[in-house]
Amino acid sequence: MAESALLSDLGTEIIIPICAIIGIVFALVQWALVSKVQLSTYKPHSADGKNGFTEPLIEEDEGVTDLSVVRKCAEIQNAISEGSTSFLFTMYQYVGVFMVAFAVLIFLFLGSVEGFSTKEQACTYDRTKLCKPALATAIFSTVSFLLGAVTSVVSGFLGMKIATYANARTTLEARKGVGKAFIVAFRSGAVMGFLLAANGLLVLYITINLFKLYYGDDWEGLFEAITGYGLGGSSMALFGRVGGGIYTKAADVGADLVGKVERNIPEDDPRNPAVIADNVGDNVGDIAGMGSDLFGSYAEASCAALVVASISSFGINHDFTAMLYPLLISSVGILVCLLTTLFATDFFEVKAVKEIEPALKNQLIISTVLMTIGIAIVSWIALPYSFTIFNFGVQKDVKSWQLFLCVAVGLWAGLIIGFVTEYYTSNAYSPVQDVADSCRTGAATNVIFGLALGYKSVIIPIFAIAISIFVSFSFAAMYGVAVAALGMLSTIATGLAIDAYGPISDNAGGIAEMAGMSHTIRERTDALDAAGNTTAAIGKGFAIGSAALVSLALFGAFVSRAAISTVDVLTPNVFIGLIVGAMLPYWFSAMTMKSVGSAALKMVEEVRRQFNTIPGLMEGTAKPDYATCVKISTDASIKEMIPPGALVMLTPLIVGILFGVDTLSGVLAGSLVSGVQIAISASNTGGAWDNAKKYIEAGASEHARTLGPKGSDAHKAAVIGDTVGDPLKDTSGPSLNILIKLMAVESLVFAPFFATHGGLLFKIF
Repeated sequence: MAESALLSDLGTEIIIPICAIIGIVFALVQWALVSKVQLSTYKPHSADGKNGFTEPLIEEDEGVTDLSVVRKCAEIQNAISEGSTSFLFTMYQYVGVFMVAFAVLIFLFLGSVEGFSTKEQACTYDRTKLCKPALATAIFSTVSFLLGAVTSVVSGFLGMKIATYANARTTLEARKGVGKAFIVAFRSGAVMGFLLAANGLLVLYITINLFKLYYGDDWEGLFEAITGYGLGGSSMALFGRVGGGIYTKAADVGADLVGKVERNIPEDDPRNPAVIADNVGDNVGDIAGMGSDLFGSYAEASCAALVVASISSFGINHDFTAMLYPLLISSVGILVCLLTTLFATDFFEVKAVKEIEPALKNQLIISTVLMTIGIAIVSWIALPYSFTIFNFGVQKDVKSWQLFLCVAVGLWAGLIIGFVTEYYTSNAYSPVQDVADSCRTGAATNVIFGLALGYKSVIIPIFAIAISIFVSFSFAAMYGVAVAALGMLSTIATGLAIDAYGPISDNAGGIAEMAGMSHTIRERTDALDAAGNTTAAIGKGFAIGSAALVSLALFGAFVSRAAISTVDVLTPNVFIGLIVGAMLPYWFSAMTMKSVGSAALKMVEEVRRQFNTIPGLMEGTAKPDYATCVKISTDASIKEMIPPGALVMLTPLIVGILFGVDTLSGVLAGSLVSGVQIAISASNTGGAWDNAKKYIEAGASEHARTLGPKGSDAHKAAVIGDTVGDPLKDTSGPSLNILIKLMAVESLVFAPFFATHGGLLFKIF
């Protein structure tokens, strides 16, 4: 039975770090290419009195190089970068305190399982063997939690740095044409994607190897301790997503309502006091938040797969190569994405506006096709032909080709979800055009059509998720579901690149408007931005789909670890959990929506106050006070991110301690089932409203022109829809997928504690 894989253990030890390093090097090369765009303007005074320009500045389509424009772009970029950095630092201080407190909690809860004893214990799954004490698991889980948290924070922060570095460079490149600007924005996105994928992989790989020095042959304990890594990653992502989401949308809603609807000035007009806060928000919410979020998904999918594998034949036979199959998939994913990225930047040049969206869509298709081949190769060389997978108490026989199908079905389900999302949120297709058309009769019909679109857009993604769960579970039980989630996330570098591209081009448009650049340049950045809106929606689709699979896999691991044989919906303990769990996403959404609403209220009042009290602001002779608006957003988001965060972090603890593992399994199932639906519909409704507004503004078709120029009644109705959709698509929707995953991974980490000490209420009665 114990046949070995083609790839030796030494081969695995070499391949994984090398792929990660290649990813990091590639990211740095892209960074170097982006930084070739000059942002400085200086006159070198040479000794012989020739003050010529030695640096040839960017040649412009419209004739002379205008120095003041470059200087202005650099100033604005600086303001955005400073705002983003200071916000993230403030947030990380608060979150750091929480991290330390939670780490202590993990140590105390897990250490108390065996009463802090340092003696070896009988293993959970195989009572004949001795395993390391629970105290060791407590210490190592705490360490991996902190490592995951730090990696997540670094991922988000680096992404934000790159985005704020690239936004003005994209604007300046737009003077040479849309293709050049596209490449700068896309390259910067790739920097973030590759750094994140490679860092996540490298840190996890190093952690496993270091922990192995202590655990030796006790792989069950080793990979149980590794689950802390996923918990750390996601708990940071939760605060990043919620805090960033509240920040960006308070500014956005405030800027739009006063600027566009009341004052009739264009978006990103420098006279609007909230405009810097709005652009900062794009970076802290969409980039730093998204980065941490997808890193969290990736870490958890890997953890779920490793935990299940450690109690299957891979772990029992100590087959290291097969054990690290999830990491090998990610390694190949980095190489595949590297090749895919070259298709957009080097093999085919984007020349016209209509080529932008196809170029981004091709990224998804190419990476998926290549990755399918990559997975086939990895499955062939890294897995023995047949092996067994732990399936709720029994070992199930699985063949290597079945595992390949599990990963592939997840990968293709991701592509399908991406394309369905695109169909429902891109203004090239009828759903968004219908929503735009409904603006003729005012904001109410727009809202009705938009909500209907969002609910309808849930259907196909849910079927895709359902089919991939059925296929992967039938073949390889919970391990199959975990690797299906990894399949969906295997092209994470490309997914993040097209996702980060959106906010970067959005910022570039804002900078062009604020620096007073010509109309043609603003049109080019708008075209980049509209494509970016759709890719952002696709990215959210991926994040939600993978979250559903990841949390199901974590749920399976939790059920195995807590020694529950079956989760029976008909027992009252489980059913009450189920119905309460299904309510949690609504409670969470209510908190985040209200936070955005109240912060936006403050913002609107401040913007109105400035327009009314600063003389010469509307005429453009006086400068608005940007800093106050930035401060409003910062304070609101720091204050408001704590209650939703506490709700998600404390629920599993309270339920597990008071009601026990059965009720907790109900809560997890309930929150998964309802959370996915709300998340998909919220993201797509918001995306559709945004692009319906863009469709009317661009006026690219006969139909769009009948709906009016900017400022018409239909356009104002569209702006209101967009404003309602903002917190849906950028705060509630994307944060929900973290809620689903985080509760599951937290339950898994604390499972030993809940299994021994949980269910106090039922013990009393």
